[in-house]
Amino acid sequence: MSIEKDLQKDGIYVIEELDALSITLIAKFVAEKFLSFFPFSGFRYHDLFVKVSRLNMYVADMPEGMSEANYLYKNSSIYFKKGLSIDEMKELTIHEFIHHFQERKDEKGTLYRLGLCDFNNMKVHGMSMNEAAVQLISSKILNKQKDTVKYYGIEFSTITPSYYPIICNLINQMAYLVGESTLYHSTLYSDDQFKNAFIKQTSEATFSQIEKNFDKILDAEEKIIRVTSHLHQDELNEKELAKVSTKIENYKNTIKETFIETQNKIFTSYFDNGLQNLYSEQDIENYREKLYSYKDLLGTTENYTYFNDYYIQLMTKLDEVYEQITGQTALVPYKRSLWQILLSKITKLLGISSEKAEKSGIY
Repeated sequence: MSIEKDLQKDGIYVIEELDALSITLIAKFVAEKFLSFFPFSGFRYHDLFVKVSRLNMYVADMPEGMSEANYLYKNSSIYFKKGLSIDEMKELTIHEFIHHFQERKDEKGTLYRLGLCDFNNMKVHGMSMNEAAVQLISSKILNKQKDTVKYYGIEFSTITPSYYPIICNLINQMAYLVGESTLYHSTLYSDDQFKNAFIKQTSEATFSQIEKNFDKILDAEEKIIRVTSHLHQDELNEKELAKVSTKIENYKNTIKETFIETQNKIFTSYFDNGLQNLYSEQDIENYREKLYSYKDLLGTTENYTYFNDYYIQLMTKLDEVYEQITGQTALVPYKRSLWQILLSKITKLLGISSEKAEKSGIY
């Protein structure tokens, strides 16, 4: 199948090739941003500039719901949606250039690896997880600021509010646990460091299930886009509209349920395993701090209490570990953290703010 037919199959129709000056400006921007974010990585400005400037870039008509920029590895080309400004193209190129940088091909030019995505086996593994990692890294390179958003009934903070926010939140949680640098390396250089690090701290079965859940979430989101697109294109009667609305609602519920299931699996598998590897007071303190800070990464839904309940249970278990290590029965810092959580719930029920609670001596 020709490149043109490949594109048209996805609804992409080329309008024109991007001019040389625009490509030069984009290449300069991308090279500078990469060097700024990865100052000690061994990247060189000239090499990055040349890599970007050698990519083919086109302006094209694209269907609604599709990403505003798309990289095609078969001809090392980026296709931008018509109507974008040069500044918008610059930022979008960061994501697409990472795809170009991470691709690994055999002697015949066949793609066998793309960051966290593996094409070697009969079935492709890690496509959605890789997309999330690329978007997360792109947003960090661009120094995007956190924003609190709510999608599908899930509220969370993110630096990627417009592109893959749900799966980016999950990959960010995983990166927090095993190290962002490990995620960056595996995404850019297409190796298994990130995967192996996560498996070591959890299990192979856990990683495999999480990987599948990423695909499940992205698949449901794509189905929502397709169904919504048909709503605008087709004239539907009341019965057909009701049927489509039900479909969309089911997809949204799938996303919400799969997100919560995946999130809970990520932190419980990691911290349950970590509880078996505490040998000193410092180990306990590091563990507690990491668990406590995890709350800032969470996506929450109405009446979500799973993490708080889990935290309380682990504080009790930490008391037992502390006693085994030190022979002491009083673990003041951890008991105080537990007490603060319980008081926080009580004051919330009573409608008392944290500030008032402190002033009144409740804390």
